[in-house]
Amino acid sequence: MSRCGTARANNLFEDADDEMGLSALAYHFLGGIMHNVEELSSIFNPTVNSYKRINAPRTLSGATWSPSSVSYGGNNRTHMVRIPDAGRFELRLMDGAANPYLLQAGILAAGLDGIAHKRDPGKRLDINMYTQGHTVQGLKKLPLNLLDAIRLTEKGGALKEQLGAPLVDAYCKLKMDEWEDFTRSISQWERDHTLDC
Repeated sequence: MSRCGTARANNLFEDADDEMGLSALAYHFLGGIMHNVEELSSIFNPTVNSYKRINAPRTLSGATWSPSSVSYGGNNRTHMVRIPDAGRFELRLMDGAANPYLLQAGILAAGLDGIAHKRDPGKRLDINMYTQGHTVQGLKKLPLNLLDAIRLTEKGGALKEQLGAPLVDAYCKLKMDEWEDFTRSISQWERDHTLDC
């Protein structure tokens, strides 16, 4: 009992016997995130500029602190999912432009899919993904741009099943309209490098 007289809830994601402090339920939830993240990318990163952050070149320090691959590790910010402490994990893919309601709904949809299907998140990687990520065989990469992300969301799967096809289809239509509007614009780079051709 807590000091205010209410029972303290147990953290079902915590297991003191696990090396990372996560329960089997937490690993299945994480497995759902890892399995479905490609179709969630357009929700987690909903703008054209979002993909400049994800796919940014390394800085002078050697880090961007943004993921580019679907991986998880311990207290290591070079991974898409970081496990900083027992019973919890940090999802590092989302950016500040994400709709907070769709963001939370997407996390729950993917996680519940993982629990329902007992999805395995795969092997934890204890490496610096910026310097050693290229050495890992078969590692899924995140979408390179908003168009790729929208197309992955459109394919559906857990997201359409959990949130409903009408919502996902309407979201994809909205994002596709934004992408098409972007492709009709001419950037300063294009003005500087191609208008004299």
